[in-house]
Amino acid sequence: MKLHLFKLGTTPIGAPVPGYLIQTGDGTNVLVDTGFSRAAAGPEAFISVGPDEGVEARLAALGLRPQDIHLVVCTHLDPDHAGNHDLFTDAEFVVQRSHYELATSGEPGRLGVAKGSWGLPHLKYRLVEGDTELLPGVLLVESSGHVQGHQSVLVRLPRTGAVLLAADAIPSTEFLDPEQRAMTPFDVDEAAVRASTRRLVELAEAEDALLVHGHDAQQWPTLRTAPTAYYD
Repeated sequence: MKLHLFKLGTTPIGAPVPGYLIQTGDGTNVLVDTGFSRAAAGPEAFISVGPDEGVEARLAALGLRPQDIHLVVCTHLDPDHAGNHDLFTDAEFVVQRSHYELATSGEPGRLGVAKGSWGLPHLKYRLVEGDTELLPGVLLVESSGHVQGHQSVLVRLPRTGAVLLAADAIPSTEFLDPEQRAMTPFDVDEAAVRASTRRLVELAEAEDALLVHGHDAQQWPTLRTAPTAYYD
Protein backbone atom coordinates (compact mmCIF):
# COMPACT_ATOMS: atom_id res chain seq x y z
CA MET A 1 0.00 0.00 0.00
CA LYS A 2 1.21 3.51 -0.86
CA LEU A 3 0.19 6.96 0.38
CA HIS A 4 0.79 10.04 -1.78
CA LEU A 5 0.47 13.55 -0.34
CA PHE A 6 -0.78 16.17 -2.80
CA LYS A 7 -0.55 19.93 -2.47
CA LEU A 8 -3.64 21.07 -4.34
CA GLY A 9 -3.22 24.80 -3.79
CA THR A 10 -2.23 27.45 -1.27
CA THR A 11 -4.34 29.42 1.20
CA PRO A 12 -4.00 33.20 1.71
CA ILE A 13 -1.68 32.56 4.69
CA GLY A 14 0.62 30.34 2.65
CA ALA A 15 -0.66 27.01 3.95
CA PRO A 16 -1.18 24.01 1.67
CA VAL A 17 -4.54 22.79 0.48
CA PRO A 18 -4.04 19.03 0.86
CA GLY A 19 -5.31 15.95 -0.87
CA TYR A 20 -4.16 12.35 -0.56
CA LEU A 21 -4.06 9.22 -2.67
CA ILE A 22 -4.02 5.75 -1.14
CA GLN A 23 -3.11 2.90 -3.49
CA THR A 24 -3.75 -0.57 -2.13
CA GLY A 25 -1.97 -3.79 -3.05
CA ASP A 26 -4.99 -5.03 -5.01
CA GLY A 27 -5.05 -1.98 -7.26
CA THR A 28 -7.74 0.08 -5.52
CA ASN A 29 -7.19 3.84 -5.78
CA VAL A 30 -8.63 5.89 -2.91
CA LEU A 31 -8.53 9.68 -3.18
CA VAL A 32 -9.01 11.73 -0.02
CA ASP A 33 -10.53 15.13 -0.91
CA THR A 34 -10.50 16.81 -4.31
CA GLY A 35 -9.24 20.32 -3.54
CA PHE A 36 -10.44 23.79 -4.48
CA SER A 37 -12.66 24.16 -7.53
CA ARG A 38 -10.74 24.40 -10.79
CA ALA A 39 -13.63 26.49 -12.11
CA ALA A 40 -13.23 29.06 -9.32
CA ALA A 41 -9.43 29.15 -9.35
CA GLY A 42 -7.96 32.35 -10.73
CA PRO A 43 -6.42 35.69 -9.78
CA GLU A 44 -9.44 36.69 -7.70
CA ALA A 45 -9.81 33.38 -5.83
CA PHE A 46 -8.99 33.15 -2.13
CA ILE A 47 -7.12 29.89 -2.87
CA SER A 48 -4.33 29.91 -5.44
CA VAL A 49 -3.89 26.76 -7.54
CA GLY A 50 -0.74 26.47 -9.62
CA PRO A 51 -0.80 24.91 -13.11
CA ASP A 52 0.57 21.62 -11.78
CA GLU A 53 -1.38 21.64 -8.51
CA GLY A 54 -4.89 20.72 -9.62
CA VAL A 55 -6.06 17.26 -8.69
CA GLU A 56 -6.07 16.13 -12.34
CA ALA A 57 -2.45 17.25 -12.75
CA ARG A 58 -1.38 15.53 -9.55
CA LEU A 59 -2.97 12.28 -10.66
CA ALA A 60 -1.55 12.60 -14.18
CA ALA A 61 1.97 12.80 -12.71
CA LEU A 62 1.32 9.25 -11.45
CA GLY A 63 -0.14 8.08 -14.76
CA LEU A 64 -3.72 8.19 -13.48
CA ARG A 65 -6.95 9.73 -14.74
CA PRO A 66 -10.03 10.64 -12.70
CA GLN A 67 -11.66 7.49 -14.12
CA ASP A 68 -9.00 5.41 -12.35
CA ILE A 69 -10.19 6.48 -8.90
CA HIS A 70 -12.45 3.92 -7.24
CA LEU A 71 -13.27 5.67 -3.95
CA VAL A 72 -13.19 9.30 -2.83
CA VAL A 73 -13.15 9.89 0.91
CA CYS A 74 -14.72 13.23 1.81
CA THR A 75 -13.20 14.56 5.02
CA HIS A 76 -15.83 17.28 4.70
CA LEU A 77 -17.48 19.34 1.99
CA ASP A 78 -15.89 22.75 2.52
CA PRO A 79 -15.04 24.37 -0.83
CA ASP A 80 -11.27 23.81 -0.54
CA HIS A 81 -11.80 20.09 0.03
CA ALA A 82 -14.72 19.23 -2.26
CA GLY A 83 -14.34 21.52 -5.24
CA ASN A 84 -13.70 18.89 -7.92
CA HIS A 85 -15.97 15.99 -7.06
CA ASP A 86 -17.60 16.35 -10.45
CA LEU A 87 -14.47 14.97 -12.13
CA PHE A 88 -14.88 11.57 -10.49
CA THR A 89 -18.07 10.29 -12.02
CA ASP A 90 -17.00 6.64 -11.80
CA ALA A 91 -16.02 6.76 -8.12
CA GLU A 92 -18.00 6.11 -4.97
CA PHE A 93 -17.85 8.98 -2.46
CA VAL A 94 -17.64 8.11 1.23
CA VAL A 95 -18.87 10.65 3.75
CA GLN A 96 -20.24 10.68 7.28
CA ARG A 97 -24.03 10.50 7.24
CA SER A 98 -24.45 13.43 9.65
CA HIS A 99 -22.24 15.60 7.47
CA TYR A 100 -24.03 14.73 4.24
CA GLU A 101 -27.41 15.36 5.85
CA LEU A 102 -26.20 18.76 7.06
CA ALA A 103 -24.83 19.64 3.63
CA THR A 104 -28.07 18.67 1.89
CA SER A 105 -30.32 20.37 4.42
CA GLY A 106 -32.18 23.56 3.70
CA GLU A 107 -29.44 25.66 5.31
CA PRO A 108 -26.07 24.11 4.39
CA GLY A 109 -24.16 27.32 5.07
CA ARG A 110 -20.55 27.23 3.86
CA LEU A 111 -20.96 23.63 2.69
CA GLY A 112 -23.24 24.89 -0.05
CA VAL A 113 -20.47 26.91 -1.71
CA ALA A 114 -19.13 23.92 -3.67
CA LYS A 115 -22.46 22.15 -4.10
CA GLY A 116 -22.19 22.61 -7.86
CA SER A 117 -19.32 20.12 -7.69
CA TRP A 118 -20.33 17.64 -4.98
CA GLY A 119 -24.11 17.89 -5.24
CA LEU A 120 -24.62 16.54 -8.76
CA PRO A 121 -27.41 13.94 -8.83
CA HIS A 122 -25.41 11.28 -10.69
CA LEU A 123 -22.60 11.11 -8.12
CA LYS A 124 -22.70 8.01 -5.93
CA TYR A 125 -22.44 8.48 -2.15
CA ARG A 126 -21.89 5.92 0.58
CA LEU A 127 -22.98 7.24 3.98
CA VAL A 128 -21.11 5.90 7.00
CA GLU A 129 -21.72 6.47 10.68
CA GLY A 130 -18.81 6.94 13.08
CA ASP A 131 -15.48 5.16 12.85
CA THR A 132 -15.47 2.86 9.83
CA GLU A 133 -12.93 0.46 8.37
CA LEU A 134 -13.05 1.47 4.73
CA LEU A 135 -10.51 -1.13 3.58
CA PRO A 136 -7.94 -3.26 5.39
CA GLY A 137 -5.45 -0.75 6.77
CA VAL A 138 -7.65 2.30 6.11
CA LEU A 139 -9.79 3.56 9.01
CA LEU A 140 -12.15 6.52 8.82
CA VAL A 141 -12.20 8.36 12.15
CA GLU A 142 -15.17 10.55 12.98
CA SER A 143 -13.76 13.90 14.19
CA SER A 144 -16.57 16.45 14.41
CA GLY A 145 -16.12 19.99 15.65
CA HIS A 146 -14.66 21.89 12.72
CA VAL A 147 -17.99 20.94 11.26
CA GLN A 148 -20.53 18.26 12.08
CA GLY A 149 -19.49 14.91 10.62
CA HIS A 150 -15.90 15.82 9.77
CA GLN A 151 -13.75 12.71 9.38
CA SER A 152 -10.02 12.01 9.52
CA VAL A 153 -8.21 9.01 7.99
CA LEU A 154 -5.79 6.57 9.60
CA VAL A 155 -3.64 4.66 7.09
CA ARG A 156 -1.59 1.70 8.33
CA LEU A 157 1.30 1.23 5.90
CA PRO A 158 3.50 -1.89 5.80
CA ARG A 159 6.87 -0.11 6.07
CA THR A 160 6.19 3.42 7.29
CA GLY A 161 3.69 2.33 9.88
CA ALA A 162 0.62 4.41 10.66
CA VAL A 163 -0.08 7.84 9.18
CA LEU A 164 -3.00 9.84 10.56
CA LEU A 165 -4.47 12.41 8.18
CA ALA A 166 -6.14 14.77 10.61
CA ALA A 167 -7.53 17.11 7.94
CA ASP A 168 -9.14 20.21 9.44
CA ALA A 169 -9.68 18.64 12.86
CA ILE A 170 -6.05 19.63 13.57
CA PRO A 171 -5.09 22.14 10.88
CA SER A 172 -1.55 22.82 12.11
CA THR A 173 0.93 22.11 14.91
CA GLU A 174 -0.26 25.06 17.01
CA PHE A 175 -3.62 23.29 17.48
CA LEU A 176 -2.26 20.08 19.03
CA ASP A 177 -3.12 20.87 22.65
CA PRO A 178 -6.78 19.94 23.12
CA GLU A 179 -7.17 22.10 26.24
CA GLN A 180 -5.29 25.24 25.17
CA ARG A 181 -5.74 25.31 21.40
CA ALA A 182 -7.52 28.24 19.84
CA MET A 183 -10.56 27.83 17.65
CA THR A 184 -10.27 28.70 13.96
CA PRO A 185 -12.85 31.05 12.42
CA PHE A 186 -14.46 28.03 10.75
CA ASP A 187 -14.81 25.76 13.81
CA VAL A 188 -18.46 25.43 14.79
CA ASP A 189 -18.43 23.43 18.05
CA GLU A 190 -15.69 24.16 20.59
CA ALA A 191 -16.42 21.21 22.87
CA ALA A 192 -16.41 18.81 19.92
CA VAL A 193 -13.21 20.36 18.52
CA ARG A 194 -11.42 19.80 21.81
CA ALA A 195 -12.74 16.24 22.11
CA SER A 196 -11.71 15.37 18.54
CA THR A 197 -8.28 16.95 19.01
CA ARG A 198 -7.73 14.93 22.17
CA ARG A 199 -8.87 11.73 20.52
CA LEU A 200 -6.70 12.17 17.42
CA VAL A 201 -3.60 13.03 19.44
CA GLU A 202 -4.15 9.96 21.63
CA LEU A 203 -4.76 7.80 18.57
CA ALA A 204 -1.56 9.03 16.94
CA GLU A 205 0.36 8.22 20.12
CA ALA A 206 -1.21 4.78 20.46
CA GLU A 207 -0.45 3.95 16.80
CA ASP A 208 2.98 5.66 16.86
CA ALA A 209 1.63 7.45 13.81
CA LEU A 210 2.91 10.30 11.71
CA LEU A 211 0.26 12.96 12.33
CA VAL A 212 -0.31 15.03 9.19
CA HIS A 213 -2.08 18.32 9.89
CA GLY A 214 -4.63 19.73 7.51
CA HIS A 215 -3.08 23.08 6.56
CA ASP A 216 0.41 23.39 8.03
CA ALA A 217 2.90 25.53 6.10
CA GLN A 218 5.73 24.52 8.46
CA GLN A 219 5.09 20.78 8.41
CA TRP A 220 4.49 20.40 4.67
CA PRO A 221 8.14 20.88 3.56
CA THR A 222 9.20 18.14 5.98
CA LEU A 223 6.91 15.57 4.34
CA ARG A 224 7.31 13.47 1.19
CA THR A 225 5.37 15.63 -1.20
CA ALA A 226 7.27 15.53 -4.49
CA PRO A 227 4.98 14.61 -7.42
CA THR A 228 5.97 10.94 -7.41
CA ALA A 229 7.04 10.59 -3.75
CA TYR A 230 5.06 8.40 -1.37
CA TYR A 231 4.95 6.61 1.97
CA ASP A 232 4.63 2.84 1.91
